Amino acid sequence: MNRLARASFPVLVAALTAGACSPAGTDTGSGESGKKEITFLTFETPNLDASYWDAAIARAEKKVPGLKVKKLVAPSIDRTGYAKQLLASGQFPDVLVSVSPVGFGEAGEMAAWTDQELEPFIFPKSNPIGGKIYQLPYNTQPIPLVYYSKKLFAKAGITAPPKTYQELLDASEKLKARNINPFVVGGGGKDAVASSYLWTALVGTDVYRKTPDWMAQRRAGKVSFNDADFKGATDKFVQLAKKGYIDKAGLSRDYANTEKAFLAGKGAMYPMGSWFATAGDRSPMKDDIGVFAFPTDDGSPAVPSYTGGGMSVSAKSKHLKEAKEFALAFQQDKATLDAVVKGDGAIIAMKGYTPPTAMGPIYGATVKVYEDAVKNGGIVNSFLVETGDDSLLPGLVEKSYALAQDIIAGRKNADQATRTLDEDWAKADTK
Repeated sequence: MNRLARASFPVLVAALTAGACSPAGTDTGSGESGKKEITFLTFETPNLDASYWDAAIARAEKKVPGLKVKKLVAPSIDRTGYAKQLLASGQFPDVLVSVSPVGFGEAGEMAAWTDQELEPFIFPKSNPIGGKIYQLPYNTQPIPLVYYSKKLFAKAGITAPPKTYQELLDASEKLKARNINPFVVGGGGKDAVASSYLWTALVGTDVYRKTPDWMAQRRAGKVSFNDADFKGATDKFVQLAKKGYIDKAGLSRDYANTEKAFLAGKGAMYPMGSWFATAGDRSPMKDDIGVFAFPTDDGSPAVPSYTGGGMSVSAKSKHLKEAKEFALAFQQDKATLDAVVKGDGAIIAMKGYTPPTAMGPIYGATVKVYEDAVKNGGIVNSFLVETGDDSLLPGLVEKSYALAQDIIAGRKNADQATRTLDEDWAKADTK
């Protein structure tokens, strides 16, 4: 799961103090004389567990002679917030994966990748910051798509997935009338990001489809969040919550429990990134789950997608050369790529890569939705997921998650939410 700029944590690193974590790039603590040791910040999810990371690290480590890699695991899906915490405490890792480079790159904390290093990637210039690439763009993820229960749709008399936004509203009303939660969402506790996925979808369909460079225009001061298009998309989110179509219980559920809730039939639709596909394929529900792109008003495609999610390297690593070699070896290892496809539903964006043939029906349907959108010019940026010059200013992603939670809970309307974003933008804009 590609997780992105998340809410910052308080600087509490007791678990990493008193020698528990050596400073980045040390030659001590490995227990192997002469080895150069680097630290690697990873994350663990139900899809990508400890065994995946341990095996992948071991394979890449062998390709860099004299290297020892020490794994660090972020305590939640907010690995970007955790990386900020480690930086503040003087323990910034040598290598990081799926950490938003926004803020780190501009501050000179991450090393830029060269054109030669980026040559194996299909979209080598994804998410530039000042024209430089700080995160390897190895993986494309639609964020979000809508996964749904065919059984619950049929129970409510819905014969096909909605193609227009009005059809989505009609389907939601039918589901609600049968006491079925239309949308299962997450966002509780440490995993606030999932509360924002419906907002991400609506900004994609109603703002970015019309104005692909909208966020770049926001940075240039040409548009504001309180303008009609963005406020209109936000109001659709507000109305979904107001009509009772969003399961508010999700505000107290973390990511893993939200996935379990959908798979347990607690609601009909699950707005989630494409990584859910493999979890669905492993579940007893696999033949009951379908997928569709979040609908636009006129039914034309607009699938929010993000290409990135790969390795970044500390510009101040004592072993910068070896850290980069490890990151590139990890990213290009066929067994590792196959494992992330099988485990996390990745759509690999690397030249010459062929995915495993024995993938499940939900993964196949997910890839088809994405490829159909590509063929029809329906790919747009993924709001709150961007990590380049067309992203929110540092710190605003976390505040947006809180706004999304406020909207779902009924504490803020569209005007309040968009004005708050503009006010926070003004405070964050130091140009």
